[in-house]
Amino acid sequence: MDVLYFAWVRERIGIPRETIDTSAETVAELVEELRAREDRYAAAFSDITALRVAVDQQLTDFHASLDGAREVAFFPPMTGG
Repeated sequence: MDVLYFAWVRERIGIPRETIDTSAETVAELVEELRAREDRYAAAFSDITALRVAVDQQLTDFHASLDGAREVAFFPPMTGG
């Protein structure tokens, strides 16, 4: 599965994307796996209320299923302007 990081999430983790093998069934489980990797992931995902997520380019929530998903993207909320 491809995992993409945008804005300050990318800055904290240090890479824009990676391909990972995961046993996570939901986005929340994926976040827990990522948090456990290293401090930089733990910092990026310390407050998921400050994040938005898209699965296969569809905005969703952290309880969303990853069954069949090819891509998950994490980014801060968008602001208008």
